[in-house]
Amino acid sequence: MPMSASPIPFNRPVPAGREAEHLQACLASGRWCGDGPWTRKAQTMLEASQGFRKALLTPSCTAALEMAALLSGVGPGDEVILPSYTFVSTANAFALRGARLVFADSLATHPNLDAAAVEALVTPRTRVIVAMHYGGTACDMDALERLAERHGLLLVEDAAQCIGARHQGRPLGSIGAFGTFSFHETKNVACGEGGALVVNDPRFDLKAEIVREKGTNRAAFFRGEVDKYGWVDLGSSYLPSEFAAAVLVAQLEELDRINTRRIALWERYREALAPLARAGRIALPELPEGHGHNGHVFYVVTPDLATRTRLMAHLKADGISAVFHYQSLHKSPYFQDHHDGRPLPNSDRFSDCLLRLPLFASLTDEEVDRVVASVTAHLS
Repeated sequence: MPMSASPIPFNRPVPAGREAEHLQACLASGRWCGDGPWTRKAQTMLEASQGFRKALLTPSCTAALEMAALLSGVGPGDEVILPSYTFVSTANAFALRGARLVFADSLATHPNLDAAAVEALVTPRTRVIVAMHYGGTACDMDALERLAERHGLLLVEDAAQCIGARHQGRPLGSIGAFGTFSFHETKNVACGEGGALVVNDPRFDLKAEIVREKGTNRAAFFRGEVDKYGWVDLGSSYLPSEFAAAVLVAQLEELDRINTRRIALWERYREALAPLARAGRIALPELPEGHGHNGHVFYVVTPDLATRTRLMAHLKADGISAVFHYQSLHKSPYFQDHHDGRPLPNSDRFSDCLLRLPLFASLTDEEVDRVVASVTAHLS
């Protein structure tokens, strides 16, 4: 690393503007617990800006996925089809309900779920398909919607990385029965830890409120619909604090600006690294036609694990933090003895060869150029 150069982290949470102002107002209000005015404001902003039917803030995307699993009604004997190349929360939510996990492979050209592979896995016991949109780029939702409708299945979108992204003009998270989002500090808009469940099927509106409020009809009570509230179904505590919601409001106020900047950085990476891709040294992200991504992740795919390991070490020596991502869940220590033995080569390839480069809203063009120069120097 040059003596004058500062290290470039993989991620840096970026205050968008009014976080401190909103937090101070929240402190002064005396209302700090969940489901207060800041929570309701954030939910309204999500619904208005993204066109969501009903958005419910949660403490994390993990919590939103657990809510989706509870609402889906799956249990022992039911099967859930999901990608192997995803974060463990996607799987845990349904495993906790006793469902059998059936892992599907990624596309050869993209980490997203292969819709054709999903169709071959549907059985009479299948109840749910989970589509995880990697890097804010949509899965083939047209094919998955048709498949779900044909077999009477629930379609759940793990849209953790997708705020502001679209598929054929439709916001990701608004297509399946449920969409789940993350506002972890690594995401485009963040409040430290946070998430949201989007309910697109009105059949689940009331039950979603009950599940989120520990299995009680507390929300109906506060609307004056019942004279007291009690335990009416299974649920848990899925409310974030008002502090997290206040920070999220400040971030959502600047969502368009943040995403615009991230997309510009993404495009700068892609253009500058194109010569290496043409030379066959790396593969770059594929963007299917009609998919409006949000600049969440920029990655390269190396020819093999050894090349990625050397590239990571080279970047680290240059003061640049680049990180790999998921490990195939079907090969995980917890699940490998339960997998049916099918090879999932594309998932394994991305586990071994995908490397994420630094990308956050305050990253400068000069820093991107420095990352590109380091990658190019090592691989040319």
